[in-house]
Parts: sequence; C-alpha cells; structure tokens
Amino acid sequence: MLKTKYNVIGVMSGTSLDGIDLVFVNFHFDEQWQFQIVYAETVAYSNKWRDKLKDLVHCDKEALELIDLEYTQYLAHIIRTFIDRHKITQLDAISSHGHTALHQPDKKLTYQIGNLPIISTILGEQVVCDFRVQDVDLGGQGAPLVPIGDELLFSSYAYCLNLGGFANISTDIKQERIAYDICPVNIVLNHYAKLLGYDFDNEGKIASTGVLHSEMLNALNGLSFYKAPYPKSLGLEWVRSTVLPLIDSFKLNVADILNTFCEHIALQISNEINATTEASVLVTGGGAYNSHLINRIKNYSDSNIVVPQKQLIEFKEALIFAFLGVLKLRNEINCLKSVTGASRDHSSGRIFQP
Repeated sequence: MLKTKYNVIGVMSGTSLDGIDLVFVNFHFDEQWQFQIVYAETVAYSNKWRDKLKDLVHCDKEALELIDLEYTQYLAHIIRTFIDRHKITQLDAISSHGHTALHQPDKKLTYQIGNLPIISTILGEQVVCDFRVQDVDLGGQGAPLVPIGDELLFSSYAYCLNLGGFANISTDIKQERIAYDICPVNIVLNHYAKLLGYDFDNEGKIASTGVLHSEMLNALNGLSFYKAPYPKSLGLEWVRSTVLPLIDSFKLNVADILNTFCEHIALQISNEINATTEASVLVTGGGAYNSHLINRIKNYSDSNIVVPQKQLIEFKEALIFAFLGVLKLRNEINCLKSVTGASRDHSSGRIFQP
C-alpha cells in the first residue's frame, strides 16, 4: 500500500544563477495532494561558481564531466548543511533538479550537472534526480517539468506563470495540461543590469526610467520562436546566439534596453493569458518582484494577476521538484506528453540509494 505522507527536500538551481533553492516539505495525500513548506532558503552562488555555470555551454565533454563531479560534491555539501542546520531527521528523499548545462532537445541532448550517483552516497540519503533525460529520449522537450505540480497542487488557478530566467506557463486546455516557455525574462534583464554594477534591476526601477524603443521591440516580437506552436522550450544557447546580439545591435543605453525588454515580456505573456477572459494567474519566480514588469503585464491584460507571499514566489519550483520526487517514488506520472511532446506520459527521474 502506498504511503500518504512524505517528508522531502526539494533542490532547484535555475538559469538566472541566483543560487540554489532548498525546501523541506511535508506532503499529504487525502483524495488530493496538500503540502506544507517547513523550511526554505536560497544559498547564493559564489562568484567562482557563477562564472563556471554561466560558461557551461562552451565546455567540451571532458570539462563538463569534471565540473559535474565537482558540482555534485558541492551540491551534496549544500544539502547536508541545510539538513544539519534545521536538524531534519525524518526524511523520505531528496529530490534535486541539478543545474542545466546543455539543453538541445532537437538534438536529443540534455545534460544537468549535479545528478551523479555519488550524491546519494555522500549524503547517506535516497536521492531522486535527473528528471529531463528520459523525456528527451522519448522525443520530448524535457521541459517544462513543473506543470504536473501546477495541476495537482495549484488547480484553483487558470494559469501558473513563472518569471524566472525564462517565463513559462501552464494551464488546462480541453482537459489536457499544456505548458511551455514563453520568452526570456531575468536571464536577459539581469545580464544588462550587471553592466551597471547591479545583480538585478530592483523592482524594475531602472527599466521604469527608460524609454521604449519601438524598432527593437518589433524586432524582438518578430523572432521566429514566438510563431512556433507549443510544446516548446528555451535555453541559454538561444539567448546568447539570437536575443543578446539582436539587442546589442541597437546600441541603446541600459535603461532603454530594460524598459523595452520588459515591454516585450509583457506583450508575449499577455498574448498567452488573454486566451482566457478574466483568468486567475498565479505569478511566481524572481520576476514577480519586478513591479514595473507586473504593471506592464496588467496593462495588457484583464486577468487577475495574483502575486502570492514571498515563500511561494521564491520556492515554488523547488517545492514542485520535491513533489516530482514523491510521484517518482510512487511510480506515478510526473511528466506529461501534452506538455513536453514526448511519445507518452511517464514517471521520470532516477532513484539513487546510499
């Protein structure tokens, strides 16, 4: 008989390189899933690690494998410190996303570092990880993986919108869960904020002082990705090869770039959520703190844009990766073909025993 209660640590590292998100969550199943986040924290990356991670796409296979080993050991240390700090003793599993090094599903390639079997040995705990590989092998995009959590944990919202490195969204269409990446967000905004010496544009204050550049906005909106049907996903490679060169070709000041790119984000998001009249939209991820961006989204939509409490804004993805681990332990579907384009629904991820 399957358990109804699970204590799980969820671990997430995103493309925006803010740091490693960790949550300790109690899950309880009684006709439907319920959860309680007990502890949550973000461990910021050192400059050394941030520099290593942002250059992963330029590494050859041998270099990646060395970094993978080092990162797996580093991640295990971060998780062990979290367990010890909060004196966590009752633990069913650690469920970890790792960090995306390469994501080119059209080439049947996806690689997340930090998912080596030794992580379980080092921690002495059961670890569920490497959730994307199986889906790509089955012809899917390997992303996004969060929508099954949106469906089972946040069903009261018409849309779940995450504003992280990229904007991604999930919703039900014709009784089927659909999810996909919309456009870059913090991966671009933070890149230009750093040119002014800031890690990010706090509340979008710099963007709000800029001037909209209509020619650049039209060029961004005209990128072919936005005409492609879902399922579809984005990666750092596309941003570096396509988006940043396009922006830089206009030679604008940073404030104008941030203002125009926020407008681009708001327009692309409104194109999606306006498909439903007066929808409820749960907004999470670091971009939820960008007041200027949120106001621009509201400007283009009549939806009810809900920005929840800080803990859910910052840790929803880590929470759902913890949940993906629970579903894997139960051998239940945690990856939807309607979302990724895989040949079938499946229970994805690998389970390592200490």
